[in-house]
Amino acid sequence: MTREGWINAALYAGLLAVPLWAWATDEPFTITLATRVAILALAGVGLNIALGFGGLISLGHAAFFGIGGYAMGILASHAQSYTPLMETPFLIEGTKSMPVIWLVAIAASSLAALVIGALSLRTSGVYFIMITLAFGQMFYFFAISWPAYGGEDGLSIYVRNGFPGVNTLDPIQFFALTFVLLSLALWLSARLAASEFGLALGAARQSPQRVETVGLSPFRLRLTAFVISGAITGLAGALFADLNRFVSPTMFSWQLSGELIVFIILGGVGRLFGPVAGAALFITLEHVLGGLSDYWHVYLGLLLLVVVLFARGGIIGLLAGRRVAHD
Repeated sequence: MTREGWINAALYAGLLAVPLWAWATDEPFTITLATRVAILALAGVGLNIALGFGGLISLGHAAFFGIGGYAMGILASHAQSYTPLMETPFLIEGTKSMPVIWLVAIAASSLAALVIGALSLRTSGVYFIMITLAFGQMFYFFAISWPAYGGEDGLSIYVRNGFPGVNTLDPIQFFALTFVLLSLALWLSARLAASEFGLALGAARQSPQRVETVGLSPFRLRLTAFVISGAITGLAGALFADLNRFVSPTMFSWQLSGELIVFIILGGVGRLFGPVAGAALFITLEHVLGGLSDYWHVYLGLLLLVVVLFARGGIIGLLAGRRVAHD
C-alpha cells in the first residue's frame, strides 16, 4: 500500500472511531459533529468528481445540495401534515421513508445537473464559473420567494425520517447511515477514477483536442461527470436536511458552494479522501475557533493561503509527499 493509501485508511478509521468513542462516553454532540463531517464530505466527494477529475470549477453546486434538501423537506412536510403532494388522477403523497426520499433527491438533482451542465459546459473557464454561480443564485432566490415551503424562513420537519430497521433519532445509528453512504460514494469515486471513463475524463481535462481526435466527445464526458457529481451532492443535501430537520434557502447559497471547494482544496484536489480531510478540518476549526471568536474564518483563510502556496496537493498531498497528475 502506498503512503497515501495508509493516510486514507487512517482518515477512514478516524472518522469511524471518533463517534464510536463519543457514543461510549455519552457525548452525543460529538457524534453529531462527526455526522456533519460525513455529510459534507459526501457533498465534497460529489464535487470532487467534477472539479478534481474533470477540472470543472463549479460555484453552483449548492443548487444540487439545496435541491436534495428541499426534496426531503417537501416530501416530509406533506407526510407530517397528511396533505397530498399533488392532487392528480394518481394521488401523490409525501413520505417519511429515507430510501424513497434519497431516490427522489438523486433523481431531481441529476435532472437539474443535466440541464445546468448541458448549458454551462458550452462555455469554459471563468464563463463556466459565472454561469454555474448564476444558476445557483436563481435557485436561491426562487426558494426565498416560495411561500408554500417557508420562503425566506425555511421549513421545519418535526420528526426525523425513517429507515427500515434503524432508529434514526439515535445519533450513532444516524451516523452509521451517513458513514455507509459516504463509503459507497468513495468506492464509486475510486472506481470512476480507475475506469476507462475516468481516464478519458482526465484526458479531456488536459487536452480536449486529442480526445476528439480518437473519437470521444469531451462535452459528453464532462456532462456525465457533472451529472454524477450533482446526484451525489443532492443526496448529501437530503441527509443534511434530515440531520437538522430543517431546510432553508441558505442551502442554495454561493457561500456553501465556496465552502465545498475549500474542503477539496484543503484536503487535496483530485485526491480520493481530499474532501474527507478537508471537511473534517473545516468542522474542527469551526467548532474550536468558532467558540473563541466570531471571526474564525480569518484563520481559515490564512490556512487556505498556506495550503495554496506551499502544499498544492492539499493536506493529503503534503503528507503523502507526492502529487497526482492534475495537482
